[in-house]
Amino acid sequence: MATSPCSSSGGGSGSSSPGAGLGAEAALEIRTRSVEQTLVPLVSQITTLINHKDKPKRSDKTLQAIQRVGQAVNLAVERFVTVGEAIANENRELKEEMSIACTEAKRAGETIAQLTDVANLDHPESDGRITIFTDKTGVVKAARLLLSSVTKVLVLADRVVIKQIIASRNKVLATMEQLEKVSSFQEFVQIFSQFGNEMVEFAHLTGDRQNDLKDEKKKARMAAARAVLEKCTMMLLTASKTCLRHPDCESARLNKEGVFHRMRLALEQVIEIITDSRPSGENEMVPICIYASIKVFKNKVEGLRENLYVISQENLSAMLDLILEHTEDFTDSAYTSHEHRERILEQSKQAKMELEQLVSVWMQAQSQKTKDITEDLEIAILKTCQCMNELKRELHHAATSLAADLLRYHADHMVLKALKITGMEGNLEAVAEYTCKLSEQKEQLVETCRLLRHVSGTEPLEITCIHAEDTFQVTGPQIISAAETLTLHPSSKIAKENLDVFCEAWESQLSDMSMLLREINDVFEGRRGEKRAYLSLPRPGKHNANLKALKPVKLDSEEQAKLGKLGLELHFLTSDVDSETEKWEDQENEIVRYGQSISSMAHTMYLFTRGEGLLKTTQDLFHQAEVFATESIKLASVLTAFSNQLEDDHKPLLLLEIDKLIPVCQQLQITAKNTVQGKSATFTKVDTCIRKTKGVMTILSQVLPLSCKLLRKCGTGNGWLRSPRPWRQNRLQRNTNDDSMEGKTDAFGIKSLEHHVTNLTFLESK
Repeated sequence: MATSPCSSSGGGSGSSSPGAGLGAEAALEIRTRSVEQTLVPLVSQITTLINHKDKPKRSDKTLQAIQRVGQAVNLAVERFVTVGEAIANENRELKEEMSIACTEAKRAGETIAQLTDVANLDHPESDGRITIFTDKTGVVKAARLLLSSVTKVLVLADRVVIKQIIASRNKVLATMEQLEKVSSFQEFVQIFSQFGNEMVEFAHLTGDRQNDLKDEKKKARMAAARAVLEKCTMMLLTASKTCLRHPDCESARLNKEGVFHRMRLALEQVIEIITDSRPSGENEMVPICIYASIKVFKNKVEGLRENLYVISQENLSAMLDLILEHTEDFTDSAYTSHEHRERILEQSKQAKMELEQLVSVWMQAQSQKTKDITEDLEIAILKTCQCMNELKRELHHAATSLAADLLRYHADHMVLKALKITGMEGNLEAVAEYTCKLSEQKEQLVETCRLLRHVSGTEPLEITCIHAEDTFQVTGPQIISAAETLTLHPSSKIAKENLDVFCEAWESQLSDMSMLLREINDVFEGRRGEKRAYLSLPRPGKHNANLKALKPVKLDSEEQAKLGKLGLELHFLTSDVDSETEKWEDQENEIVRYGQSISSMAHTMYLFTRGEGLLKTTQDLFHQAEVFATESIKLASVLTAFSNQLEDDHKPLLLLEIDKLIPVCQQLQITAKNTVQGKSATFTKVDTCIRKTKGVMTILSQVLPLSCKLLRKCGTGNGWLRSPRPWRQNRLQRNTNDDSMEGKTDAFGIKSLEHHVTNLTFLESK
């Protein structure tokens, strides 16, 4: 599949770029965090130059600093262009576009260097030379050209990453075709070994891309596709082996074909996400989500306070009709309880009545042509919104209670166990009976996932619900075909192994559904905001070499009980921090982003104390604690930079909290890295890590409201804090004194830029 030139950077429409304020090309949409982060130091440096052009006081120190910054920008651009040209030489299809962009960048860098060559001038305005002081628009034009050209280079380089993923996908598909056609075990083993290596490479490339995407919805879709590929890889192995052992077995053939088909769909979905395109150009059909519709409806109703003509009566009524039409998914479901059905119908009726009353008062207010909202209209708006909230609550309770009941009922996996036993006995009649029960269970779970999607609360969770629904829909028939194969060949070890793998996938999806249910409840109750994906668990071979010698350990029930109170306290603190981050107007502020990321990690550590979540072993926890501490120290650096923007009267409280934060983080790092042996010592280390994490979260719960208050009080511009994960070591602090540019000549981040762009290409020797 060919990539679209304009859609090379992944997802996320409407995302803002760091260069937007300086007129970067609107057509170059910044869709990945890495491209955005690369531009941040450049934007910061150029913004500082522009801010300095109007300052009346120009000491020698200031002039020298300006010249050094201009030279540093030019030098960085020259090196950056060298890397861009190397990319062009290795990728001929990009050469023309890349060369033009590199030439533009180089020319803009030279212009900035010329305009800032002012250090040796006694009177920059009087000798006729054009400088940053005399040509006030020249530096802005050069900055625009530089930002747009550098952005274009980065976007073109990003297309190399997409090309790499597509090439990796093509290799996987080619090997899959070979695997489908093999007729001997020996040939299969050889090809599958190659296939495994190719899948690992593809997983790493797509994992990096997933983390780099700015659009949370696309990120969730990528995670779902990668989860399918991960689980299907083992299914493909056992299904293929079973088919080779029993070549004339129809159920084995169907089982194998199902796995291959699902993997191809998942591979195609990955390419759709990274290229932002679909086959034949058709648009993606997204199912209606009631929660989202209610939110839009309420916004329109509340908008009447500001503008009585913001929407027509007919359109508002149509919006409610559509919402109530989709509540039939609940009321028509055979699995919705009678009590829930009655309450939903009653609330739907009430919503119609409230809207009728609102329309009546609304029309009256329009006829009176009053500027101020009337009391009757305010009451009608409040009642309508309250009624919609109650409807949302009823739908939430109906879906989540059904899901909880189903998960409890199927927790023992009795049907799966019975299928395995009767299959090994070759009992066709009993297997047929239990396959009917499994089909019924599948229908219940699929229906429940559809209802959960309506009340998921966020787009990423909505996508997770769709993924769960698809997984149950596909895995159910695959288990049945695997069970039928075992029943026909009851002594076959391979057929038994194959059934075990599919049953494990079913059990795993039930476990994932349990976690999904908790997340939906958390969002509904306001305990957690939209989940921010992060993958901090170590990759094999990438983390501390000492881990290889340590046996991963899980906590037993007694140890979990001891940590219960401590874990609960940590949970309360994560809720407090989440509440504080939601109060910030600018959710892209760097302090907020760190706060959300740190809180999310603390939440997974809390789940570990309950034996739940992504962290399965103590070693997982220790690695997470180390990452948590590192991120918290980075936050301390950002807070210190923020404090430098404040007046002296406002600094002490913030600096006091920063001074508390750093030692606790360092202690946590030391604890997490410290190697221990024995059950007792391991538990003590776990306990200490949780306590230190709790300490950090306690400080964070104080720092966030304080920083928010200071930001509002001092009116400090926070544009410099808008990078999700910028290269903070190269961040320019834009102070207003004459020395503000001293020592900041590398703020463009020469090394960081080179490192980033090199990582985006095939320039590695391997």
